[in-house]
Amino acid sequence: MSIMEVAVTPDSPFATATPLRETAEQRDLRSTVRRFLADTADLPRVRERMLQESPHDPEVWKRLAEDLGLVGLAVPERWGGLSASFADQVIVLEEQGRALYGGAYLSSAVLAPAALLAVSDDAARDRHLPGIASGETLATVVGTSAEGEWSRLDVAASRTAAGWSLTGTASHVPDGSIAELLLVVAATSVGPSVFAVRSGAGVAAEPLPALDQTRGLAVVRLQEAEGELLGAVGEGTAVLAEVLDRAAVAVAAEQLGGSANCLERSVEYLKAREQFGGPIGRFQALKHLCADMYVGVEASRAVVMYAARAFDEDLPDRGAAAAMARSWCSDAYVAAASDTLQMHGGIGYTWESDVHLYFKRATASALWWGDADASRERLASLLLDTGPTGTESHA
Repeated sequence: MSIMEVAVTPDSPFATATPLRETAEQRDLRSTVRRFLADTADLPRVRERMLQESPHDPEVWKRLAEDLGLVGLAVPERWGGLSASFADQVIVLEEQGRALYGGAYLSSAVLAPAALLAVSDDAARDRHLPGIASGETLATVVGTSAEGEWSRLDVAASRTAAGWSLTGTASHVPDGSIAELLLVVAATSVGPSVFAVRSGAGVAAEPLPALDQTRGLAVVRLQEAEGELLGAVGEGTAVLAEVLDRAAVAVAAEQLGGSANCLERSVEYLKAREQFGGPIGRFQALKHLCADMYVGVEASRAVVMYAARAFDEDLPDRGAAAAMARSWCSDAYVAAASDTLQMHGGIGYTWESDVHLYFKRATASALWWGDADASRERLASLLLDTGPTGTESHA
């Protein structure tokens, strides 16, 4: 029996009425995405792009949007999307993590639509979501401090005669150097609020050197940039919380895909590499490492699938599920990548090997948007504030 099918007790905060299984349509989606990435964005191409100013590949992006419709996957049909579930989008993210895809999918197809759908502003959605869903507009969310912390805002917005003016710096912004539309969470006198800022006058974005060269990060500096208020003043805290929870699950899905790839690489290498007259996979210690890796991958899949379902069904424990997925998958991916590097020996550390790319992605992803310890602290806080089924406890 798969870990995904193991029943939990009815009073568990992560109880589910039905087993966590993929549908036939989701399996087809996974196969399609995997074939597409293998044909158009394989690791040799990933290596080419990561040496450029941005790892984002416009040609691959165009095909993702036009041929497969994956950019607008989770956008409602009203705004040009496919109205697919978050669980469907998580499958795409998992396959992208497996292939080390370095494009702007996470920022423009996941985070930006999540922010726009969270604000109370249909007119703003009418203006911005169709372009994002079609892939014509690259967008990202800006909600960090100058040091890249999501717990503090260093961008401030003030009213002017013409509208709103934004000034400040945000670091570690995903795909910030190539985004045409910035959805900025900025401090105001009333509280954090969300603004749409177009790249151009008053906006300076520079690529940020990072350990993981397959991920495009940037420092964004705003100097009296013109901003369009989205929703009501003061909505920013709730919008950013929604975006960060979805980001936690999205990154966890990428980490799951990376962990699965590490397991596959390790097994194949242990079967092919010979030492002392036979394949090294016959050594018990290496078998144990692979067994541990398999358990990590299967458990990662279970928590990611549950978290995605929690968002699709708007379950009360979805914040806790997101924190659990993020903390578990971060640790599992780092462990899988480390063990894979160990099993490959010296060759794994060379530039020619792809193993080190997964190790870098695992290490960098584990620290993005807070580390696993921060997620566990949030999980503990949420569970202490709720009853056994995830509803508010007044005890």
